[in-house]
Order: sequence, then C-alpha cells, then structure tokens
Amino acid sequence: MNIIQELEEFISQASDARELKRAIAVKMTLSQVPTKEIQKHLGVSSSFVSKWKNQVLFHGIASLKLQHKGSYGSLTPSQRSQVRDWIGQQDFIRLSDLKRHLESKYSVVYESEQSYYNLLHEAKYTWKKTQKENPAKDDELVAKKKQEITQQITDWRESIETEKLAVFMIDECHLLFGDILGYAWGKSEERITVPIKNERERQTYYGALDYKTKEFFIQEHERGNTDNTIAFVKHLRTLRPGMRIAIFWDGAAYHDSKQFKEYLKEVNVGLPKEDWKVLCVKFAPNDPDQNPVEDVWLQGKRFLRDFYHKCNSFHSVKQLFKFFCDGQVFDFPKLFMYDSEPQMI
Repeated sequence: MNIIQELEEFISQASDARELKRAIAVKMTLSQVPTKEIQKHLGVSSSFVSKWKNQVLFHGIASLKLQHKGSYGSLTPSQRSQVRDWIGQQDFIRLSDLKRHLESKYSVVYESEQSYYNLLHEAKYTWKKTQKENPAKDDELVAKKKQEITQQITDWRESIETEKLAVFMIDECHLLFGDILGYAWGKSEERITVPIKNERERQTYYGALDYKTKEFFIQEHERGNTDNTIAFVKHLRTLRPGMRIAIFWDGAAYHDSKQFKEYLKEVNVGLPKEDWKVLCVKFAPNDPDQNPVEDVWLQGKRFLRDFYHKCNSFHSVKQLFKFFCDGQVFDFPKLFMYDSEPQMI
C-alpha cells in the first residue's frame, strides 16, 4: 500500500475533524495541489500544511492522530545489549534508522541525540566528515555586503509587510543520484555500499525563498541558463500577483546575461528604480553561506540520505526531494540573518 492509499484509509476512518484536516492537507500536498489552494480549501495556514507534511515524512501517518506522542524513556540493560547486537547486524546505519528502530520495537524516544550517539559508539560505529572552505572568499567584502542587504531589507520593511514587495533569495541546485550517498554509522573495518546505477544522473532545480513568509518554491529545469532563469522569475511573479519582487542571488553568468538584462528592461520599462517590478541584487562572490537557500538545499539532501532506503530509482529521488522542498515553510536561524530586528514575522 502506498502513502496515498494509507492516507485515504486514514481519512475514511478518522473520527476527529482535526485529524481529518491534517490528513487531507498532506494528501493534497502529495497530490501536488499548490499550497495556496490547500489553504483556501481547508482554511489553514501554509505553516500548518508544512508542519503536518513533515510529521508524516518523519514520524509516519500515525503521527496525525491527536493522541500521538513520542514515548520518552530508556532502555533496560538487556534491551541495550539487544540494540547493540541489532546495530552490529547492519552494514551501515543512519541516525534516523536507529530512532525508528527504538521507537517501533521498544517505544523509546530519547530527548537528546547524544543518547543515540552513545549507542552507536558502544557498537563501535564511527562517523567522519570533512569541511570545505573557498580560499577566494573575501571576508571584508562579505561583511560589507551583508550590511548593505540588511539595510536594504530594513528600508523595504513597510513595503514587504504591506505585501507591495516580495523579497526572494534564489539559488540553483544540481541534484545527482549520488547525493543520496553520505556519511553513515558503519562497522569500522568494513566499507558501506549503496546500490546506484548511475551516480551522475542529474536534475536541476531553481529554488526561491520568500524572505517574509519563509515559504520555499522550486521549479525543475534541464539546466541552469538564461531561458530557464527568465521562466523561473516569471513563475515567481505569478505566485505574487500585483507585487513587485526583489531578487538576491549569486553572480552566475546567466543571471547577468544580455538576454536577461533585456528581459528586465522590458518588465521595468518607463519606471523609476524604486518602482521596478523586478529588481536583482547580487551577493558578494565566493561565499555561498550568504544565501539561506544553500541551507535549504542541504536540508533537502540530508532528508534524502535519511530516507535513502526509499530511493530505488532516480525518479523516486526527485520525487522525495521535491516533496520535501516545494511549498515548505522553513524555520532556522540563518533565515533571519539579514534582519535588523529579531524577526520579520
């Protein structure tokens, strides 16, 4: 039984209106109904849709029930030994695998992730990861640009809050089949392998984060180029009808091409800069950390690695990635990095 069928069964048996609304919202999302339509149909917020989609993704359909709560507790010494033996039987394991095993078999959910790490260490499983840094990054220039963007958003605050202006942070992601590969807990003396037919199979996504609502929107394209960039900007304008849009992004060549400049001239013809329908601003070069969208992509790929066992084809990889990212409302500290006040909303 697939997840849609499970949701339909849940909906047919739901006796509480709140459970029913949660399940219908998730089913509509899975059926690729736009978030705005779900909001209008069910009378809910975008954060409601995002919250219950995440509940189903990470905790299963049972988590839609009102009484569903994590059972906090601890393992007995005997159970702890059984868990270590179970870990030892796995060729490799993700933290999410261990969490699901403890909750389903022992009804145990730890409050601290350190408790899970302790079990993995006891089973002699190790974790290693490298860090990256761009040597061309200019810290002084980045700091100056951050100050400029913060001031710009502050100046626009009234227009943003009155929905005359939508501010988007935009980036492109080139998803590979191989992105489901990551670091996992495994036996120290053995290699970890995941079956992938073509690691280089890829899909390009354009992504935009609405800096006020924290909603994230993606669109699939064959590659990043001027035509597809224009198509995505047009798509964003349809999402915010009647509003001007301001875009912050990196210095990719197709963001600054002659054809794209001609598009901007056509859109903004005859208007003073403060009334431009589409305004584009670049981040400082060589530092992707300036753009919160980078963290969204990382969360999407981390989600794929947590659910690698469901990725038996690149089609399923793309479906899971889009399901996680598109229409999602995010909430992490970096989303507020350009606020002069604690939060915009």
